[in-house]
Amino acid sequence: MSLIFDSLRFIAIEGPLRVGKTSLADLLADRLHAERIRDVEDNPFLEGFYKDRPGAAFQSQLYFLIERYKQWRALDLTSRSDRVVICDYLFEKDKIFAYLNLGDAELKLYNQYYEMLAEQVPIPDLVVYLQARPQALRERIASKNVAAEHQICDEYLEEVVRAYDQFFFHYQSTDLLVVETSEMDFVHRNEDLQELLRRLSQPVKGTQYFLPLGSAPTD
Repeated sequence: MSLIFDSLRFIAIEGPLRVGKTSLADLLADRLHAERIRDVEDNPFLEGFYKDRPGAAFQSQLYFLIERYKQWRALDLTSRSDRVVICDYLFEKDKIFAYLNLGDAELKLYNQYYEMLAEQVPIPDLVVYLQARPQALRERIASKNVAAEHQICDEYLEEVVRAYDQFFFHYQSTDLLVVETSEMDFVHRNEDLQELLRRLSQPVKGTQYFLPLGSAPTD
């Protein structure tokens, strides 16, 4: 199957925790023989943030911002005409968590750094936003043995989902495909993966939505 990705050079997959963005990015990178860029996972301040340690939210956010900037700034998308890059995060999403987690004074300082760095990173050709209801994400978190994630309360998870939906409702930087994944399992169910790949074989212009067969509406 010929994917629209064949004609693109830089694709970002986004969505909240455990929505499946890393798995989808891995699957697509394998099929397209693409270079894979992975989000930062070794943030030394993240545990302190989950434990509500004073100052850890700002430290964690600034660490993510700088490390993500270094990854994206290092990309040379013109080095080869056949080079395809797939990333499992969008640089702009950094602000979603900054607005959720930082106080006013911290946010003001963060925004100064963000605006300075954001103008130096490339814009993807396409963003795929994977949506899911909080209940579906909670079930996926429960199935994973990641201790820090089990400390995330339902209220915060719901806030994250709302913030993502709000962010992408207004997103206009590039073409955007919104995929509802609450009832999908494209990792373990081949029919779900094939359905998603069929949609990705079609052009995406502006913002378009994909509600797979059998999916329930989002909250």
